[in-house]
Amino acid sequence: MAYTILDCYTDEPAGLGVPPYLGTHPRYLAGYLKEKYNEEIDYITIDDLRAYKVAETIAAGRSGWVGTRTKNIKPSQKTGIKTYNLTKNFSRIKDVLNETKTLFVILGVQTPGKYLSAVPGTLNEVIALLKELNLRCKKILTGPAVFGTQLYGGRFFEKADLSFFDSVTDFDFSYDDIKDFAIKGSSIIKQIPDLRIVEIETGHGCRKGKCSFCIEPIKYSLGFREKEDIIAEVSEFYKSGIEYFRIGKQSDFYAYPKAVELLEEIRKNFPGIKVLHIDNVDPVSVVNDKDNRITKAIVKYCTAGNVAALGIESFDPVVIRENCLNSTPEMSYKAIKLLNKFGSEREDNGMPSYLPGINLVFGLKGESKNTSNENLLWLKRILNESLLVRRINIRQVAIFEGTPLFKECGDKFLRKNRRYYWKWRNEIRQNIDFPMLKKLVPAGTILKDVRMEIYDGNTAFGRQIGTYPLIVGVKQRLELGKFYNIKVTSHMLRSVVGVAV
Repeated sequence: MAYTILDCYTDEPAGLGVPPYLGTHPRYLAGYLKEKYNEEIDYITIDDLRAYKVAETIAAGRSGWVGTRTKNIKPSQKTGIKTYNLTKNFSRIKDVLNETKTLFVILGVQTPGKYLSAVPGTLNEVIALLKELNLRCKKILTGPAVFGTQLYGGRFFEKADLSFFDSVTDFDFSYDDIKDFAIKGSSIIKQIPDLRIVEIETGHGCRKGKCSFCIEPIKYSLGFREKEDIIAEVSEFYKSGIEYFRIGKQSDFYAYPKAVELLEEIRKNFPGIKVLHIDNVDPVSVVNDKDNRITKAIVKYCTAGNVAALGIESFDPVVIRENCLNSTPEMSYKAIKLLNKFGSEREDNGMPSYLPGINLVFGLKGESKNTSNENLLWLKRILNESLLVRRINIRQVAIFEGTPLFKECGDKFLRKNRRYYWKWRNEIRQNIDFPMLKKLVPAGTILKDVRMEIYDGNTAFGRQIGTYPLIVGVKQRLELGKFYNIKVTSHMLRSVVGVAV
C-alpha cells in the first residue's frame, strides 16, 4: 500500500495514545487518507520498527532474539516492552516499508509518565531508526510533536533536526471532518492483535485555557463534538468487538454539554461494553455540577474503578496564583469530598466505583519549600478524613515553547528546587500514598479480571482494564494476556502484591 501510519504513541494533557490505549491521532489520519485516496492504510508501531531493526541487525532465529512478550524469557530477565506492541503487519514489515510511498509519523509526549508495557518513541530515536533503515519514501511528521514533545519531565522540549522530514504537518481536522474520519479510521483496530482501550474524544481546548505550563490552548480553541457523532464512532468499534472505552480526549469531561445523555446512550445502546471510564476533570466543575447530576450519571452508567483525574497541579496558593491554575485548595478539597460521597462504594470487581485522582506538578512559577508543606497539609487532611484518592501523579513539568511558563521563567524553578524533588515526592509516597493504598484495597481484597502484562524475573505484573488501573505484582510467572482474580496480600508504595485465586 502506498500510505503507512507509524504510531510512535502520544500522551497529551487531554489524550492518551500509549498502549494499551489507542489514541485518536492515527485513527483520524487513517480515515482522512482512506477518504482521500480510496484505499486501505497500513498501520505499524514504533515497536514494529524497533523489532525490525533488531531483526535486520542480528540474524533472527540464530541470535536468540524472540521479539515481544515471549514465554522464553529467562527468569532473570524482564519483558522487552520496547518491542511489546507489534501489529499484525510485523510479519510482512519489510514489504510494508518497501511499498510505502508516504510514511506518516505520529509522535508526541507532552505529559510525560511511566508506562507499564510500552515505550513511546522520541524524535531523535525515530529519526535515527528511519535513517538506519534507509527508507526511500516521503516522510511526514504529525501529531502533538508538531507543537513540541518531551518524554521526560523536568526538561525543555526535545530538540531534533526536523529537516529530515519532508514536511511537519498538523492535520487540524474540523469536527465536521472527524465525523467521517473517525468511522473510516476505526478499521486500523483490525491490524492490532492485542487488547486496546479505545480513547474517545468529546471536545478540545479548555474553558479557562490559561495554566502557565499547558500546551493545550496553543493547539486548540474550545469546541465539542456532536453527541451523535461520538455514539456512531463507539458503535463502529463495538461492532468490531471492542469492549473497552475511555471517554478521555478532553480537558474536562464535565464541560461536555451533553455529558449525562452521552453516557446514558452509550450504556443503553452497547450493553456488552465491559469497561466505560472517563479521564480529565476540572475540580471546579465537580463542585458546580448542579444537583451532582454528572457525577451521579458517571457512577450509574460507567463501570467500577473509574477515576476523575483532577488537574489540581498544586495546593500552594502562591503557585496557583502565579500559574493561573484552575482551582483553589478549598475547591479541590470539596471536589474530592463530593466524588467520595457518590463514588467510594466498593463494586464487584474489588475497586470503588468512581474516585478522584490528583495531579501534582513540580517546577512551576513561584514554587518554594512552602509548596511541599502546602501539598502535604491538604493531602494529610484528605487522608485523615478517610477520603479516598485512587492515585497521586507527581511529575516535574516539561516546558514547551509558546507557553507562558516558557516565556516568563523557563526552567528557573526546576533548577532552583531540583535538589528537593526526590525528598518532596518521597514524603508524599511514604506518608500519603502508602496508607491511602491500604485503605483503598485492604489486604484480602479480591481484584477481579486482572490482566497480566509483563514479567520481571519470576514476578508477573498486571492490572485491570481501565483509566488508571492499580498495578498488581504476583510472584509467579502467570500467563501474559490472560485475566486472573487476585487476592491482595501486601502493599508497595503505589502498587499491591497478591496471589491468584
